[in-house]
Amino acid sequence: MIDYLQGFHPVVQALLATCFTWAVTALGAASVFVAREISRKVLDGMLGFTGGVMIAASYWSLLAPAIEMSGGKDIPAWFPAAAGFLLGGIFLWGIDKILPHLHLGFDLKEAEGIKTSWHRSTLLVLAITLHNIPEGLAVGVAFGAVASGFPSATLTGAIALAIGIGIQNFPEGLAVSIPLRREGISRLKSFWYGQLSGIVEPVAGVIGAAAVILAQPILPYALGFAAGAMIFVVDEEVIPESQRGGNTDLATMGAMAGFAVMMVLDVAFG
Repeated sequence: MIDYLQGFHPVVQALLATCFTWAVTALGAASVFVAREISRKVLDGMLGFTGGVMIAASYWSLLAPAIEMSGGKDIPAWFPAAAGFLLGGIFLWGIDKILPHLHLGFDLKEAEGIKTSWHRSTLLVLAITLHNIPEGLAVGVAFGAVASGFPSATLTGAIALAIGIGIQNFPEGLAVSIPLRREGISRLKSFWYGQLSGIVEPVAGVIGAAAVILAQPILPYALGFAAGAMIFVVDEEVIPESQRGGNTDLATMGAMAGFAVMMVLDVAFG
């Protein structure tokens, strides 16, 4: 895989990688063709796993390289990563306040963002779509960083990040399609909406890769930005949803397992 990807421009690499993560989302959404329901315990464990992967990826694949490549400059090594991290969280907070969406397991009256008369199904899809923006951005920035020549930014590390994000995208697709099916929407439409929530990842991935290639000095800030956006999603959405069903221990162990898997992927292949 590495030899194959090396022949492409980093932006194309980012596109291929995020198409992979989108495909895994679609695979998870395809579960609706074989099941109408999913155990709340299983779903909470999967959500916990998703949160663990995103937390680990934020540090190992994004913040640590950002700090390393900022050393030896006129500003403190921590500043670009910290500034980008906070900006990423503020950016997602702004979108969260504007974009109408509904988190999994919440009542319609608890929908966030600008008030609309949109159907529950549309709001559920938008919640996962919001979740996928920082994931696609993180993968794109990681592949764009490879072109910078910094030792901490490697193709194998970017691939490991894409694999980790892809793994945790499976429950995300499932978390959209199964609830939609439960509400009476056809299997085909439930699958369509489930995979559609991941289509934003290739778009965000290409934007992230192109941005850091065109403006290389912003690379450490961009890595921190992607990390901050992901941590905002984890704290605001993933962890609360995983704990809402009462399976707190299972969700917590799922988060620890997800963190360990992403850490192993990044350290072993990054």
